[in-house]
Amino acid sequence: MTTTHLLYLHGFRSSPQSAKARLMAAHVARHHPAVHWWCPQLPPSPRAAMAMVAQGIAAWPLDRMAVVGSSLGGFYASWVARQTGCPSVLLNPAVDPARDLARHIGEQTAWHDPAERFFFLPEYIAELQALAHEHPLPAGREMAIIAKGDELLDWREMVARHPAAQVTLLEGGDHALSDFEDHLPAVVRFLRLA
Repeated sequence: MTTTHLLYLHGFRSSPQSAKARLMAAHVARHHPAVHWWCPQLPPSPRAAMAMVAQGIAAWPLDRMAVVGSSLGGFYASWVARQTGCPSVLLNPAVDPARDLARHIGEQTAWHDPAERFFFLPEYIAELQALAHEHPLPAGREMAIIAKGDELLDWREMVARHPAAQVTLLEGGDHALSDFEDHLPAVVRFLRLA
């Protein structure tokens, strides 16, 4: 089955303006113009973010959709894959965001526009915990690109969390996957874009 609908989910403090999201969007537009691309700006509340995504993909053909997610977006992408059974590509995916983001409660700045501020509220930790414990369907095919050089997340936890994934383990790298463009051909092949 080819993918006709592609969802991209950005990470914490990130946006559709992230380098990876822009690279992927440009590639899809240039080489796969028939693919429906959606990269929403996610609200800070995990429950609101996943409700928005669920509503946005409600009419999508489940057997022809896929999801890509980076960092916190990788955690969200796993949730979407479990809800839909669709294939997923996870880029340095967050494993335990409830634990890791507990120290970020309070006012935050957006990565791509420091003038833009938002509040990460204490109740968002419980929302992340609730998402982590929802396991309706087995996820579809998974690909994970994980950098040992990730300065924010432990690559061993990421690998252990996704035992069934087709893993590309990078010896160096960084959390942002600055060399994402080099991995784009493999990602596109895995996604079987129409």
